[in-house]
Amino acid sequence: MQPIEGISLIIPNYNGEQLLPQILPPAIVALSATGIIYEIIVVDDASTDRSVAMLARDFPQVHIIQVPMNGGFSKTANAGIKAATYNWVLLLNSDVKLTPAYFESMLPYCQHSDVFSVSGRIVGWDTDQIQDGGKYPVLQGAKIKTSYDFIPTWPEPSTFSFPCFYSSGANAFINRKLFLELGGFNELFSPYYVEDTELSLRAWRLGYSNYYEHKAICAHRTSSTIGSSERKKQIDRIFYRNKYLLHAIHLDGLYLLSWLLQLKLELVFRLLTFRFTSLFSYIDFIKLIPAIIKSRSRVRQLAAGKNLQAIPALFNKIQQQINHRPVVIQQR
Repeated sequence: MQPIEGISLIIPNYNGEQLLPQILPPAIVALSATGIIYEIIVVDDASTDRSVAMLARDFPQVHIIQVPMNGGFSKTANAGIKAATYNWVLLLNSDVKLTPAYFESMLPYCQHSDVFSVSGRIVGWDTDQIQDGGKYPVLQGAKIKTSYDFIPTWPEPSTFSFPCFYSSGANAFINRKLFLELGGFNELFSPYYVEDTELSLRAWRLGYSNYYEHKAICAHRTSSTIGSSERKKQIDRIFYRNKYLLHAIHLDGLYLLSWLLQLKLELVFRLLTFRFTSLFSYIDFIKLIPAIIKSRSRVRQLAAGKNLQAIPALFNKIQQQINHRPVVIQQR
């Protein structure tokens, strides 16, 4: 296997003063185990705690990028990956801890120029219970479902390559060259949620691939900085808006029209049952229509000279590659 030049670890951070000291030492162990040169970049998203001071004091080897205004995940991740030295970057949440052998089964994917990203298995912080497996694509009518995972059941899962719908931004090993070619995360999705799905889907449609590596294990602490600083209704409002953005950018023709009809029927039902969050999400979505049109045009510009894959055919192709392998499919 041809060695890669180096690995850049990118950690977006917002008020992670308590979390970073728990995840950085294991990350350094995992990176050192590869025998490959590496760098660690923490992009601080205008934290109000002492994250930056703590990093400067306790982790002087970490390069800190400070964003002057809080912009959310996609903006901080874009800033970090653009600043990276090496082509293969691991985007890691500040509440995710790597196991020592995390990179061992990831590195072979670097030999393939069409691989856009690889994500690993996410387990509980103190347990082996799987929180996230491989992402399985489901089209329900015209609705893109993002809540299905597949779990390999073969004793040696890495004897297979498992394509997946998208790589979770919590631990995404990304080809930086392709990331920049595709334009990075769409910052319409700020402050958080669904931006990783959209970018991975963009990569698939333009002829690249995303994979799930079951042997690359990391642990996630379930109490997140988002959950501690935002009320659930605000989070749901952003989540639904971003799901609408995903559909509006990537569906075409009859599927786009069918989804719009399906969405309006769902909104009526939610209003009749006094669930108003989706309505506010829809209003937020409508305000972004000019930017959505630009995002759709951008995807088509990137596809110039390529075969831009339609969602139904793409999902069917990924499903077929997964279904004949030993997996269990489950909904989160």
